[in-house]
Amino acid sequence: MRSFDYAPLYRTTVGFDRLFDMLDSSVRSDWPPYNIEKTGDNDYRITMAVAGFSPEEVELTQHGPELIVIGQKQPEQGDRQILHRGMATRNFKQVFRLADYVKVADATLENGLLSVDLVREIPEELKPRRIGIGTSTGKQPSPNKQISQDTQPQRKVA
Repeated sequence: MRSFDYAPLYRTTVGFDRLFDMLDSSVRSDWPPYNIEKTGDNDYRITMAVAGFSPEEVELTQHGPELIVIGQKQPEQGDRQILHRGMATRNFKQVFRLADYVKVADATLENGLLSVDLVREIPEELKPRRIGIGTSTGKQPSPNKQISQDTQPQRKVA
């Protein structure tokens, strides 16, 4: 794998250190396989193939902007003698970096698939809002004038 030298970008940007750190540490393990999908405007789902793991053997933790998934297989009990092991049941740790205001909404383990539903909950004070514009008739603006909340950005007409 080729590595990229970010030094020229460091000289011309301010405040992007976290982004460059994420790019540098973006090497992921290939097991267990997973999908990341967008299921709505602010909804996402991570689906991981963890066949052979029970819900007690999988730990899900959100620590700040990181979602950490750890699978630790319990030692097998009994007198079984395995002649061929084709199913991977090794321990794993997978870390996903989440965007700001993304939180885990639900997690399920069914038919060997771990599904983690994520939702982006932007606080009301950070959502776009429409501000009414008054006229300049020399009057002071009315203190009773309401500022309307507008969650949909305005489209410009060409």
